[in-house]
Amino acid sequence: MPLTAPAATRPRLRFDRNELAGALAGLGTDLPLLIGVIAASDIDSAGVLIMFGVMQIFSGVWYGMPMPVQPLKAFAALVIAQKIPGRVISGGGLAIGVSMLALSVSGLIDAVARLVPKPVIRGIQFGLALQLATLALKEYVPAAGLPGYALATAAFVVTVVLLGNRRWPAALVVLALGVAYGLLFQLDYATATRAIGLHLPTWHVPQAADVLTGAVLLALPQIPLSLGNSVLATRQVVEDYFPERRLTVRQISFTYGLMNLVNPFLGGFPVCHGSGGMVGHYTFGGRTGGSVVLYGALFVVLGLFFSQGFQQLVQIFPLPVLGVLLLFEALTLATLLRDISDSRAGLLLALLVGLLCSGLPYGYLVGLVVGTALHYAMQRGWVGLGK
Repeated sequence: MPLTAPAATRPRLRFDRNELAGALAGLGTDLPLLIGVIAASDIDSAGVLIMFGVMQIFSGVWYGMPMPVQPLKAFAALVIAQKIPGRVISGGGLAIGVSMLALSVSGLIDAVARLVPKPVIRGIQFGLALQLATLALKEYVPAAGLPGYALATAAFVVTVVLLGNRRWPAALVVLALGVAYGLLFQLDYATATRAIGLHLPTWHVPQAADVLTGAVLLALPQIPLSLGNSVLATRQVVEDYFPERRLTVRQISFTYGLMNLVNPFLGGFPVCHGSGGMVGHYTFGGRTGGSVVLYGALFVVLGLFFSQGFQQLVQIFPLPVLGVLLLFEALTLATLLRDISDSRAGLLLALLVGLLCSGLPYGYLVGLVVGTALHYAMQRGWVGLGK
């Protein structure tokens, strides 16, 4: 029996336990980045959370498939490392929004898509899988010591047993386990009470100097990752999971740019689409835009009513459980290599690109350029990786 409804009968939006399970699968990658940028800068937590949620709802309704929104990863890493102020974050977000919209409207993004071959895209996805698996196994699973390992083991077993189960979605059961553990052993009820209160995003107009600074410091390092993972690899995942939709890179880059033309004015952190996020939603049950809408609603509620204590509240959820969800997302991404496994040269190229992406500074730029150059050199017989 198929796990999903036929493409012709699948609704654009559905709200059930499987969509909810898919929705919660993205927490492992998004929460640490959002917590990190809120802690490292003076950016308003209410604006970050509310706008992150609003952009999810927009994406879910626009696409009618599990096309989530994620914080810009390279952008966030630079903000956390250099403690960049909120005004420069807004300026950089506006700069990357204009850039991606220009690539979409001009059609240049289509030229990039035609140039980059499929093994390179698969390599970018594999590189992301390696990074997610490393984060899960080195940072998340060991985070709570021996009790954390026990909790991670239980979550792993539950996920293996229930993965693909439509009646008892694995992510919901695993997250329920984590919530129960957090409420019993880690919640400070006094802190939780103080966190409650209504907060709204504030209007802010980025200044020209901040746009220029943000473009140089933040947008330029982000663009290669965005082209590779947020646009090209995401379009490939749509083709893998929803072949009937015929989504183009121009459409994806258009909404990417559009979201970042709105976010900077209301205190939101810059966002993108992402192949890993979509794989995560799909792996744990999301099949329509409903999973993304539900995910967004969670962040809107957190931003409106719990933003001032957000950092403290999320600490109650055990990282080992998020690590298990992240690990399965990574495994699913890695298995996408199977459709080029019949070509030894293509598979080796994808593995090389993945290692470059995951192991080098500016690895996604290096992997994209080196992998594409090697592909065309192989076609001309200048180099060989086998057949």
